Amino acid sequence: MPIDPYILLLLGTVGLAALLPARGMGADVASGASTAAIAFLFFLYGARLSTREAVEGLKHWRLHVTVLACTFVVFPLLGLAARGLEPVLLTHNLYTGLLFLTLVPSTIQSSIAFTSMARGNVPAAICAGSFSSLAGIVVTPLLAAALLGSSGGGFSADSLVKIVLQLLVPFLAGQVLRRWIGGFITRHKKVLGYVDRGSILLVVYTAFSEGMVQGIWHQVSAVRLAGLLAVEAVLLAVMLTLTWYGGKALGFHREDRIAIQFAGSKKSLASGLPMASVLFGAHASLAVLPLMLFHQMQLMVCAVIAKRRAHDPEAATTPVPPVAASRIAVGTAPRSD
Repeated sequence: MPIDPYILLLLGTVGLAALLPARGMGADVASGASTAAIAFLFFLYGARLSTREAVEGLKHWRLHVTVLACTFVVFPLLGLAARGLEPVLLTHNLYTGLLFLTLVPSTIQSSIAFTSMARGNVPAAICAGSFSSLAGIVVTPLLAAALLGSSGGGFSADSLVKIVLQLLVPFLAGQVLRRWIGGFITRHKKVLGYVDRGSILLVVYTAFSEGMVQGIWHQVSAVRLAGLLAVEAVLLAVMLTLTWYGGKALGFHREDRIAIQFAGSKKSLASGLPMASVLFGAHASLAVLPLMLFHQMQLMVCAVIAKRRAHDPEAATTPVPPVAASRIAVGTAPRSD
C-alpha cells in the first residue's frame, strides 16, 4: 500500500501555508508566481506531447472513446448523484470540490505504471491518458461552467479568458515549439519533472494561504473529512467496477480492459490543481482537498489491484507488452499526475 512521497510534500506545503500564509505584498507575489507557474506547466505539457504518436494512437479509437466517456461522462454523473449528500454528509464547499474532481482528466504516468504492472496494454494506456489530458484542457472548464456555475468561484467570461491565457495558449505554444525544444525536454526530463512538482507546490501554497487568510478552514471538521473519505472510497470502487466489467461487456480483451480500468478510474492531480486555482480563485484550497485525498486513495487501491491482476491465471498466458512500444511515454507526462 504505497504512500506517495509527493503527497507528503503537498501536506507539508499545506502545513506551511497554515503556519505562515502569504499576506499583503507577499500574497501578491505568490499569486503572480503561481500564475506564471501554471502557464509554464501547461507549456511543458504541450512540448512533451508528440502529435504524431497521438495520431497513431487513434487506431485504437474504441478504447480511447471508452476511457474518455468514463472520465468526462460517467464520473461527472456520479458526482451529480452525490448532490443528495449535501448538507447531511458533506458541506457545500466539500461537495463542490468532490464534483470538481469528477471533471478533471485522467492520469498518465500512474496509469502507465499500473497497466504495465498488471500486464496490460501499455501503449493504449499511454495514448488514453494523453488524450484525456489534452481533452481536459477544454472539456474540464466547460463542464465546470455547466455544472458548477457560480459555485466555481463565479465562472464568467473573465474566467474563460483566464483559462485560455493560462492553460490553452501555453499548451499550444509548447506544441508549436516542440519541433525545436522537444529534444532538450527529453534530455532534461528529470530536472523538468522537479520543476513540474515545484510549480504545483507553489500553486498549492498560494491557494491554501488564501484559504487561511479568509478563514475558510473553520468550515471543515473531522467528521466532515471522514464523510468525504467514505464517499470517495465508494466513488473509486464504483468506477473500478464499471471500467473492468464494462470493458468486458464491450468485448475488449484482458489487456485492453486493464488499460481501461486504470486510465478510466483515475483523476490527475497535476492537471486538476492548476485548473482549480484558475477556476476557484480564493476558494481553491477547499476545492482541491477532495482531489488530493482521492489521488492518494487511487494510488493505494490500484497498486493492490495491479499486483493481483499480474498473478491472475489468465495473465500467465498473456505476453508482457513490449518495452519498445512504451517508449512514447518518455516526456509525454508530468511526473506528478
